[in-house]
Amino acid sequence: MVQQLHASLDLFKAKLSRYIAAWVFTSIVGIELVILIPSYYRQEQEQLSKLERISYEVFSPTLVETAQLSKTPAGLLRTVRQNLKPGSVIRGGALYTINGSLLETFGEPPQLTPKSWAGNGMVQARRYQGDRYDVVWSPAVLNGQYILVVRHDATSVQQELNGFIQRIAVLVLIIAVFVTLATMLTLGFTVINPILRLRDDLLAAGEAITKDLSDPKFAAMAVQRQDELGEVTAAFHDLFRRVRQEICDRRQAEANLRAEQEKADRLLLNILPAEIAEKLKQDQTAIADRFEEVTILFADIVSFTELSTKISPIELVSCLNEIFSAFDQLAEQHDLEKIKTIGDAYMVVGGLPTPRPDHAEAIAQMALDMQREITKFQTCIGTNFQLRIGIHTGTVVAGVIGLKKFSYDLWGDAVNLASRMESHGIVGAIQVSDTTYDRLKHKFLLEKRGLISVKGRGEVLTYLLKS
Repeated sequence: MVQQLHASLDLFKAKLSRYIAAWVFTSIVGIELVILIPSYYRQEQEQLSKLERISYEVFSPTLVETAQLSKTPAGLLRTVRQNLKPGSVIRGGALYTINGSLLETFGEPPQLTPKSWAGNGMVQARRYQGDRYDVVWSPAVLNGQYILVVRHDATSVQQELNGFIQRIAVLVLIIAVFVTLATMLTLGFTVINPILRLRDDLLAAGEAITKDLSDPKFAAMAVQRQDELGEVTAAFHDLFRRVRQEICDRRQAEANLRAEQEKADRLLLNILPAEIAEKLKQDQTAIADRFEEVTILFADIVSFTELSTKISPIELVSCLNEIFSAFDQLAEQHDLEKIKTIGDAYMVVGGLPTPRPDHAEAIAQMALDMQREITKFQTCIGTNFQLRIGIHTGTVVAGVIGLKKFSYDLWGDAVNLASRMESHGIVGAIQVSDTTYDRLKHKFLLEKRGLISVKGRGEVLTYLLKS
């Protein structure tokens, strides 16, 4: 009951309900007025007819006979006055000849004259104020001898008409209010309230979609309708489900796209340094930077080429993958940049793409850790692998060139000398140039090897990193 009351109050608050109520009320009042205006005039005619009947009673056949016997106007009017009852509505009259000449009057003179009359019967006229009513009696009524104009008091007629108007107005108001309320309630529970529920469902659906909430409980779907509103509600619910599914599919697609993007980014970061990868995303032109001082390490697995003739390619690649994966972990641990692998050679650099002051120390520690790590791996004949490592510090240009199969590489004399430090090194030892020695001698234990002949460089002083 309380819910129905609240629903009714909400119904009257709705703009559409107010529009419908105003339209229905106005329409009913207009229709009633169109119908009842003729009734007003009929009522007026009925009241005036009562006055005419009173006049007719005055001029009964007895009065006509009296007029025929007296043959004089005075006698006729005397007879009329004698037949008037006390409080009669007849206020006066005037007697005219058949030619329209005034013979005699009594009481209040009428406004009508024989000139207003033409033909047989009666001519009726009311004063503007509506309190007097004049009737012309034709010669036919008075035996063809006279014309009599009688004035009546029409005040009661006006009062009756005013009462009639009041009763009709009240009746029209009651009918209009009743029909409007009935229409409001009928339309309210069949049309307006379902529309309001559908509006609330639309708001709830929008809230659920924008804020990613669970599906709301739609009030409009609680009532099964087999009409147009039911079709609209079903269409809305179907649209919501489609939008919801589309959003879910789109989010899933975006999640998959982000996952693939992350995979692509991880793959790119496995190939290129993060800074270089970001630059490459923004501009695919050649990227090259000069670094005044970096430390480069080359490492070569001794006798690995001979080992390749003794095991299958799959076993060879698997073994090489295990060793280089361990080196990759060390490079990440020391925050160094792996450049590439060339066959069984491994190249790593410190001090780029982000410069750091301790690049030589980091590379030295990396080399010592690589020597310890390689002892964990054994050849097919049960012996441990050994490394030949060379290190040099100098100036390089680093970057990415070309359009396909990007790789981050180094160029410059320092790269060549670092490669010579490895190729002219000692198995199981770490050979460094004198430039690198100057940066490590205060923190690491190094042993002077002496001068070695390097192609293109002549005699070069080298050292061996011990610990």
